[in-house]
Amino acid sequence: MSSETLNAVSGRLSERSMRAVLWSGSDLLLRQALRFAVTILLAHLVAPEDFGAIAMLYLFTGFGSLFIDSGFGSALIQRQNTTLEDESSVFFFNLGVGALVALLLAAFSRQVAVFFNLPVLQPLTCLMALNLFLGAFAAIHTILLTKTLDFRTQMKANVIAYTVGGVAAIILAWQGYGVWSLAAQILIATVVNVILLWHWHPWRPAARFSFKALRSLFGFGSYMVLSSLLNTICERLYTLIIGRVYTARDLGFFSRAETTQQMPANMLSEIFGRVTLPVFAAAADDRPRLARGVRSTLTAVMILNVPALIGMAVVADPLVRTLFGQKWVSSILLLQILCFAGVLWPLHVINLNVLMAQGRSNLFFRIEVAKTVIGIIALIAASLHSLLAIALSYVAVGFVGFLLNAYYTGVFLGYGAARQMLDVLPYVAVSLLMAACIWPISLSKALNPAVLLTLQVSAGVGVYLGACKLFRLAAFEEVWRIATGEIRLLLKRRDASL
Repeated sequence: MSSETLNAVSGRLSERSMRAVLWSGSDLLLRQALRFAVTILLAHLVAPEDFGAIAMLYLFTGFGSLFIDSGFGSALIQRQNTTLEDESSVFFFNLGVGALVALLLAAFSRQVAVFFNLPVLQPLTCLMALNLFLGAFAAIHTILLTKTLDFRTQMKANVIAYTVGGVAAIILAWQGYGVWSLAAQILIATVVNVILLWHWHPWRPAARFSFKALRSLFGFGSYMVLSSLLNTICERLYTLIIGRVYTARDLGFFSRAETTQQMPANMLSEIFGRVTLPVFAAAADDRPRLARGVRSTLTAVMILNVPALIGMAVVADPLVRTLFGQKWVSSILLLQILCFAGVLWPLHVINLNVLMAQGRSNLFFRIEVAKTVIGIIALIAASLHSLLAIALSYVAVGFVGFLLNAYYTGVFLGYGAARQMLDVLPYVAVSLLMAACIWPISLSKALNPAVLLTLQVSAGVGVYLGACKLFRLAAFEEVWRIATGEIRLLLKRRDASL
């Protein structure tokens, strides 16, 4: 293939990727905004222990989701040519396993309630089991939309589903249904999302089921499901330990801090993560181009994530008091610590997507084994001390996990942890400068939390953007050029249509 052809293909891929990032970002931004708005209202209507009760079930529902998918979703995205028979076989497998997992969770719901000494968990577990089964109906539709980078359809379905579920939850919480309003929100959003995806996506399963098709996909998918299983154990074990060793109220505070911290990090990780896997897979045979893509993606996401998390740590006090109310103040220090655990989170996703794109799920699994062992040891040791110690363990384990995740990126692409950190370092420095400028504002005792939060956020954004422009940071200049170019293009199209 000639260099001109390669450049043309690369250009088309970049343009397609940019559109996908924009739609993926719009989807997640709207979803997160809706979720956050609903959470703020529910935080004033529902007690912390009710949020803790729902968080206790995340470990079991997380495991259930993994067994339902069994790694076939990642395998379908990674494989460039799949047939209707492949997709239909995975669909029926998902439904069968989904029904089995739901029945098992319902059967053991009483034991779950006894373990946490919380009777309400028995009916809640049955309801969440039903939610897992219903969600399996839309798994293939979501996979196919992601594979073709069609995030616009997903955005429409998700926004409507989250809106309907959120409104229902607020009404129920207002009427005093407590924890049931949180459970209803999850179930209603799932049902609406499934209906809309089936309505808007033409894919329908054929009356075929092939064990041969499943076996061919399972070679890649088996390592992915084992990796996800280990990751879920490490991520959700804290709910088991805090819920058992401490109280549902303590778990509610920790969960509130974690979900708040995860908003910017997870949103950016998912925006770029959903796009980079299919795009990286398409470029897997051209390692120099893949390395350039990884570097540009990494710097683009960290330009946003680093200041967002460091800034959130500085404004945590007025943020919690303004948005969630005085009853959540015990989560402030936890939030500040967890923010530093989330600074490197997008790097985890990008580095692991490099391995997935190249079909190296076996190496992916090795990394997850090492991280899980380290994470469990750190969590158990920290749980013997306090909730703050658990939060600090997240920071340490997160940094070690990044080093492990970046190892094979260095081996295959020559772009390991050291080079990645050097590319990110300027934005860490500018973010720390921003934090130093806005922290003195918090010393004022005369301002109420809402005014203080507004001043700190406004000053932080201005300082960060001004410093990036002043020091002419290369990645920032590139992102700024692309963003302003896209805005001008949209304005031209709007003017042309008038």
